[in-house]
Amino acid sequence: MSRQVLVTGGAGFIGSHVADALLARGDQVVVVDDFSSGRRQNVPARARLVEGDLSEPGVAARAVAGCDAVVHCAALPSVVRSVEDPVASNRSNLESSTRLLLACRDAKVGRLVYSSSSAVYGGTVEGPADEGAREAPLSPYGMNKLAAEHLFRMAPALYGVDCVCLRYFNVYGPRQDPSSPYSGVISIFITRALAGQPPEIHGDGSQSRDFTYVGDVAAANLAALDVPAGAGAVVNVGCGESTELLALWHAVAEACGRPGLPAQHGPPRAGDIQHSLAATGRARELLGFRARTSLGVGLASTVAWYRAALSVRT
Repeated sequence: MSRQVLVTGGAGFIGSHVADALLARGDQVVVVDDFSSGRRQNVPARARLVEGDLSEPGVAARAVAGCDAVVHCAALPSVVRSVEDPVASNRSNLESSTRLLLACRDAKVGRLVYSSSSAVYGGTVEGPADEGAREAPLSPYGMNKLAAEHLFRMAPALYGVDCVCLRYFNVYGPRQDPSSPYSGVISIFITRALAGQPPEIHGDGSQSRDFTYVGDVAAANLAALDVPAGAGAVVNVGCGESTELLALWHAVAEACGRPGLPAQHGPPRAGDIQHSLAATGRARELLGFRARTSLGVGLASTVAWYRAALSVRT
């Protein structure tokens, strides 16, 4: 049965892919975005657009009116920027979430799916991080995400809004903004490789991540909308495979036709996590979700998108 779903941050990288996936299966979509980082061309033509900042009074209520469910992707998704401006991070990641939850309560929304982050684990976990691992964020961004998680985990009992919190592990893919200084590492690596320029790796490159293709993340959100009861559940969304940054650079350079292009190394960055890897058992058990896109396939798709995007801009 078709539903009307609000996608917050639906002009952004992840949100626009979620909106596309919802429309493809027959749902109606409302997008709310303030375009501080999202792009108008990312908003699907068949989606209804509400322009505004969720941290401002009244915007969330206007966006959620008439919606059956919400996928909450809107955020200021940068560890580095949160260190530089923790007040802005708090406003975009926590205050906005609080206003949205209250609007969902008042509109009697049945399900909210929240885009959280593996940053909530900090650097405390050795091996795959399962959802019961100790949470010790290393940045204001991670702290904001964890605080909003707690809010949504309380929501079923306190506000009658059923929620699922998805902890993303290093999402990459088409539409990730290559021009932002806060872009993800894969978008930075690809743009540098296509230009024949070495990237700067902070540290020795041995730090590792679980890189997850954005199409798989969109599929996880749809699965979380469909489970019978979320009850504040927290679920990792990752591949369960670890890749070191230096090995990633070599793979990106190869995919861009620049094999052997060396990387440069700089000092480690404040707030960065050394190793991050998802335990994926709960996603399979609760959501019936498993990431399907290998790093090789995902990189090929992403490189093709960047080639086209960069050629249009030049």
